Amino acid sequence: MRKLVYGMNLTLDGYVAAAGDDIGWSGPPSDELFQWWLDHEQASGLSLYGRKLWETMSSYWPTGDQQPGATPAHVAFARNWRDTPKVVFSSTIDKVDWNTRLFTGDTIAEINRLKAEDGDPMTIGGPTLAGAAMRAGLIDEYVIATHPVLIGGGTPFFTALDNWVNLNLVETRTIPGGVILSRYETRR
Repeated sequence: MRKLVYGMNLTLDGYVAAAGDDIGWSGPPSDELFQWWLDHEQASGLSLYGRKLWETMSSYWPTGDQQPGATPAHVAFARNWRDTPKVVFSSTIDKVDWNTRLFTGDTIAEINRLKAEDGDPMTIGGPTLAGAAMRAGLIDEYVIATHPVLIGGGTPFFTALDNWVNLNLVETRTIPGGVILSRYETRR
């Protein structure tokens, strides 16, 4: 059975984006933060995206390694992004590219089906898609980069839940700039 991992950058007050989908609060990632995310992405065998995150990622990473000033980590991330199989869950997108398939049916049933397969862990991105998986009890691990900023509102990382989810802290450290890198496993 595959593990499902949900991770994103978030503010200290728990948001992934300010009003209007503004993520400017996070600034450009430090080399250490970028490498941390790259390491997590390289451990994934399949990426699950909601529409908004897919549109953001697919607007840059297909050619991210060809951009002026691309660092070795950017080159590695872009190549990994293109090579990793992806599923986009959306009823409003007509077409996807770059080793990606579109899924328009029952999201939870499909995530359960994918989890039941053998393979490397899957990452899930986008708070709406991940929120559905969270409410269904499908998230096995949370990977969080908490930035020292408060924005007071926007798109939350965590969704409203019907039941508590108990977690075990697996990893935590602080990197320059006061960003706290944490990893939690769901207690079952």
